Amino acid sequence: MYFTKYNGLGNDFIFVDGADALQIQNPFALAQQLCDRRLGIGADGLVLLLPSDKADVRMRIINADGSEAEMCGNASRCVPLHLRRHTKIQKNAFTLETLAGLIRTEIMEESRGLIRVDMGEPRLLRQQIPVEGPAGQTALNVPLEACGQTFHVTAVSMGNPHAVIFVPDIHRVALATWGPALEIHPFFPRKTNVEFVQVLAPDAVRMRVWERGAGITRACGTGACATAVAAVLNGKTDERVRVQLDGGELQIDWSGRQHVWMTGPAQYVFSGEIDL
Repeated sequence: MYFTKYNGLGNDFIFVDGADALQIQNPFALAQQLCDRRLGIGADGLVLLLPSDKADVRMRIINADGSEAEMCGNASRCVPLHLRRHTKIQKNAFTLETLAGLIRTEIMEESRGLIRVDMGEPRLLRQQIPVEGPAGQTALNVPLEACGQTFHVTAVSMGNPHAVIFVPDIHRVALATWGPALEIHPFFPRKTNVEFVQVLAPDAVRMRVWERGAGITRACGTGACATAVAAVLNGKTDERVRVQLDGGELQIDWSGRQHVWMTGPAQYVFSGEIDL
């Protein structure tokens, strides 16, 4: 099986497309095998690129633990770069079909791997995210008990659920302990991604993430978008904000409070073949 590896700010993925992707019978077990960093290729997730009757390509994202994600912002930046470099599709704008809906992407500077993505409108009602509580209400600054303390969570969906928690000092966050406990908190019936965020300025925040199904990663595109939305809703930042992650920086724009736009880099790592 032929594969290509990409990363978006250190959030890395194994891409499989064409006939190889169509022949995969059990992508969930395969993701666990390939993503293992000691016994496999190593990655945060497996991305299958499949034919679509409504977009340029259909993107399936399987996390390293074998669970399937509705959407992935960093992977969505890597896809147009892959399509330009490894297919005959020579254009700058691509549409991706995902479980979260259609995603529009645009290559801004191919030499730098700079990609802009229309991430759609955030989903803010409890039934949409989903979280526990009255279906038609939002979940802003909700107190949750975990690890013997209280966390104030703002829940946002960018096609996948996020729990955004603002903290005074990002360096004092016990991410490896708090992240997994909050991921499976009963408040989130489908589990959740967890973002801890320190506000640096009206246009800048520092974020660290525990990703549902992947654990600690260097970056999360949907998490950066959810963070920007939560920061605006809580009156902490402007509608355009730089989100600084362990792997680098993303530009998030929620001007007008409709569609969220994400701009950031994607990078080709290497290609190869693996005998399954």
